[in-house]
Amino acid sequence: MELMTNNWEFTEVWIDSMLSPPYILLLLCDSEENCQIYDPKQDDKVVFSSNNYEAAKLWLLEDEYEPVEGRLLSTELA
Repeated sequence: MELMTNNWEFTEVWIDSMLSPPYILLLLCDSEENCQIYDPKQDDKVVFSSNNYEAAKLWLLEDEYEPVEGRLLSTELA
């Protein structure tokens, strides 16, 4: 799966609030629900890829990440 830095449809911010400051991961998904999770602290390294949103969400929840309320749509930036 190629990086989706230019063809993403929405992004969500997820945090590990048990750490101080909280650790942040970014979830990006395209229109076909291909999703990638990026770690900004590791030079935007892809730490997880999936072909559906639910699998990506479960991966984050298993590691005790919580979603920050709201979702940014690519169309909102156009």
